[in-house]
Amino acid sequence: MYTLLITAAQLQTLQAQGTPCAVLDCSFDLMKPELADSFFASERIAGALPAHLDKDLSTHDPEQAVNGGRHPLPQRALVAQWLGRLGIHNGMQIVVYDRNKGHYCGRLWWMLKWLGHDAVAVLDGGLQAWKDAGGALSSGTAAAPVQARFEVKAPLRQLVLTETVSSALGRPQQTIVDARAGARYRGEVEPLDPVAGHIPGALNRPFTDNFTEDGRFKSPELLQTEWNQVLAGRPANSVVHHCGSGVTAVPNLIAMELAGYGPTALYAGSWSEWCRSPGLPCAQG
Repeated sequence: MYTLLITAAQLQTLQAQGTPCAVLDCSFDLMKPELADSFFASERIAGALPAHLDKDLSTHDPEQAVNGGRHPLPQRALVAQWLGRLGIHNGMQIVVYDRNKGHYCGRLWWMLKWLGHDAVAVLDGGLQAWKDAGGALSSGTAAAPVQARFEVKAPLRQLVLTETVSSALGRPQQTIVDARAGARYRGEVEPLDPVAGHIPGALNRPFTDNFTEDGRFKSPELLQTEWNQVLAGRPANSVVHHCGSGVTAVPNLIAMELAGYGPTALYAGSWSEWCRSPGLPCAQG
């Protein structure tokens, strides 16, 4: 069972062995979300299923949302129903990937852990690594799946809501880590949200710092060194990750686990919910 990363060669071996496996393509563009469908149709891993950030991994119906922000999580039961419609069941090894150097597929990795499914892994290096390994590709419309039943189990990762983050603000039991680029964290630019800046006291670790140039995660040893520098003695189990909308914070969470730390929490509403919440403090610099 693969629970963090899987290589292209390892996925090919699973498929050759006939292991029940589902592969989901999470390719996306935050600035041009309409491109996601064309990404999938143009080129993907053979047999892959589509996972659209806006349509499948988020909900914009307040009645169905667990949190606020730009990409609210759907209720767990709704995610399970979507997985079942794709033909995915609890007995499968699930592999998630994108063509964006791992920027988006972590969202689905985390959501599956949140649903209690441990056998989910990120394809290290994404679509390009698969192509480099000679993996089979396909294009066009995906075949209609045979529906299955996906059962929700006890969460394996912790979701933190705005109320919890705000009530523990400034206390030593909570270390907030902001995954956005430094300029956004400092409030020098803000292309997506109505307020620029960051949650007071948050540390900054841009999620892109966890990857090599080819979109693979850095080695566990290097990640441990870098995260030790970020935390500067703060307890790892106090960390709450966030970003702009709860999507690109996940590579930070994965990187900490690769570095040998235990699972840490995700504030999925992130800056997009925080800065829209009346009365909450915002910092710059």
